[in-house]
Amino acid sequence: MTSDKRVVVIGGGLAGLRLAQRLGPAAAVTVLGEETHVPYNRVLLAEVLAGRYAPEVTALPAPGPALRRGVRAVRVDRAERAVHCDDGTVARYDTLVLATGSNAVLPPLRGLFEPEGRDLPDGVHAFRTMDDCLALSAAVRPGARVVVIGGGLLGVSATRALAARGAQVVLAQQGERLMERQLDAEASALLHEHLTALGVEIHTECRVRGLLTSGLRPEPRASKAGGAGISASPAFETRGSGGRVPGSGAAPGQRRVTGVELADGYRLDADLVVLACGVRPRVGLARAAGLDVRTGIVVDDHLRTGDPHIHAIGDCAEHAGQVYGLAGAALEQADALATFLTGEPTRYTGTRALTRLTLTADGDRALDLAAFGETTALPGDDVVRLADATRRTYRKVVLRGDRLVGGVLLGELSTVGALARTWEGEESPHDLFHLLTDDGGH
Repeated sequence: MTSDKRVVVIGGGLAGLRLAQRLGPAAAVTVLGEETHVPYNRVLLAEVLAGRYAPEVTALPAPGPALRRGVRAVRVDRAERAVHCDDGTVARYDTLVLATGSNAVLPPLRGLFEPEGRDLPDGVHAFRTMDDCLALSAAVRPGARVVVIGGGLLGVSATRALAARGAQVVLAQQGERLMERQLDAEASALLHEHLTALGVEIHTECRVRGLLTSGLRPEPRASKAGGAGISASPAFETRGSGGRVPGSGAAPGQRRVTGVELADGYRLDADLVVLACGVRPRVGLARAAGLDVRTGIVVDDHLRTGDPHIHAIGDCAEHAGQVYGLAGAALEQADALATFLTGEPTRYTGTRALTRLTLTADGDRALDLAAFGETTALPGDDVVRLADATRRTYRKVVLRGDRLVGGVLLGELSTVGALARTWEGEESPHDLFHLLTDDGGH
């Protein structure tokens, strides 16, 4: 690729900016970023919410003049190879890269929207973007009653951040356990115990029916202090682009959330409700342009769509039936695509993703966790566990034949690097006990 080739990237997040950085002077790159903020690392938003980091700490490396902030792509004209933007401008391309990311999913709760309405009630927040984070941070007060709906990675991150701010938090999960996609039952139980020690009230296998709002309160039913368990089933995604929730920032006279109504008829008072029900790839532009879209935008081993001039990377891309939604995969895809576009032979064959979360708290109540691969054993697999109740550590690895296929660690992560390298290389662990002990196999 020569510097006169025009590359347009839709999306100013981690994947899009990494690609632009890697291409450097090899192409004339334009990045269309819908958010007006300086590009930031979304992984660090929980630290901003907790008050540990200032927003500027999350900033990604300066992208330079390639980035156009506050510009939304509204249509892709494949015949003309042009991207039409909401400000009336047109960006023409030789290569187009869709790095549109994902949107927060909103659950189908009664009272979430008024008929024909687009605004969330005041006090209801998603937790996906910097705008979401700043609005929630401004709203939370010590002692505030906060219901977090969703017990996955996002919900757990928001919960511990709100608890650190002194809020009274109820965490609700529709599934059987917290972070069930990443953790096994034992690890999830330890996480449950850790959050409970921080004062968080946790309920699983329960469902929220709707929101209670000022002026729109349903007929009285039995009420229950302290919560009976709350959850949500994701059904549709936020409108618009960039993950921005409609109605962020309440207008005067807007409805105000006062609580949630549970499926069993009980009610729980709430000053704030946080919707952490997962994310969904943003594929609207691709679908409207006639590209193949399933869960995400379908791409091949060159991260190329059915149109040879259009690629997709990051949260919006689906490769070999897999949508990752993780920062590590987004970076690997951006690097692989940059290599391909600069003419070097390469193929993206997938990402072996590791989930890592630091649950920081005061004193001795901090907890780190990491999970990779298959954490639930299949029939015939071997499982090795090391647990220390006094130190609150837990380590488990799953072996299939002589190959390490997954693991989960809580409390002490000094070994995670060595274990992950063995897993990623699909190697036979020669000294498994050594890998599981505190020296990390060094």
